[in-house]
Amino acid sequence: MVEKVITLENISLPEFLGQHNQNIKEVANAFPKSKLVSRGNQIKIQGSSNEIIRIEDIIQSLIQHYHRYGKVSPEKVQNLLQQNGSEEQIESKADQAIIAYGSRGKIIRPKTKNQEVFVQSVFKNDIVFAFGPAGTGKTFLSVALAVRALREKEVKKIIITRPVVEAGENLGFLPGDLKEKIDPYLKPIYDALHDLVPSEKLKDYFEKNIIEIAPLAYMRGRTLDNAFVLLDEAQNTSPMQMKMFLTRMGPNSKMIINGDRSQVDLKPNSISGLDHSVSILKGTKGIEIVEFGPEDVTRHKLVKKIIEAYQKDKK
Repeated sequence: MVEKVITLENISLPEFLGQHNQNIKEVANAFPKSKLVSRGNQIKIQGSSNEIIRIEDIIQSLIQHYHRYGKVSPEKVQNLLQQNGSEEQIESKADQAIIAYGSRGKIIRPKTKNQEVFVQSVFKNDIVFAFGPAGTGKTFLSVALAVRALREKEVKKIIITRPVVEAGENLGFLPGDLKEKIDPYLKPIYDALHDLVPSEKLKDYFEKNIIEIAPLAYMRGRTLDNAFVLLDEAQNTSPMQMKMFLTRMGPNSKMIINGDRSQVDLKPNSISGLDHSVSILKGTKGIEIVEFGPEDVTRHKLVKKIIEAYQKDKK
């Protein structure tokens, strides 16, 4: 009898092993002549050489799937066992549409045609501008794509930023230090991250600066390499701020710039950096521009009607 030990590194055990180690039990049931034991972050396999090789291939495929999506479901284990193939061989079109699994097992995938266009644009280009009304999923999909890139080791860190512009309120009168003043402005981003990454893992990412959230002004003078960089609420940048941000881009990095042209909080007669950059960079190779509309709203059905009413009133 031969023994093999597989160590699970950088893996959330509950998300990989399943409830009550169900995922590993499924693999063990498929190979009754061998013995699988899961203890801590190690899986011990005992059996014949041929079976151990097959079991190891399956577990490595599950590890690959986990790093891509952040979770292994019992259905994925069954699918892998039935097909007796690798992750690449059995990945279906439905799998390919999945961006990630949320921290509670929710499947994250594009829901509208423009969301699909946006996701494919991010895969194919290093800089993507996305603008459209509230509720179209720009921020959430951007964060999900960043988390996916981090899990697949395409980048070493995620940097999320936004301009701190008061929407009718004065930042200076808010209580607390700078971080406490700014955090409320970044709440949608924190919410998206908590939906996508288990709490303990997210805490570890923040402590190690693997995920960094900061005001746009903090980007000045930096080179952002090996990073997935997201600029949110870009309609509230000035042309000079936008130029500063775009020129921070370093090797092996991606940038997503999101904004809503209907919610500009700049002073009257100010030029939005989002509008300016889109107008001068349109058609540049490696840069894609995606526009969302009311048809892409995935919030309450009344949000779409509200947006359409405001658009009609503006015209």
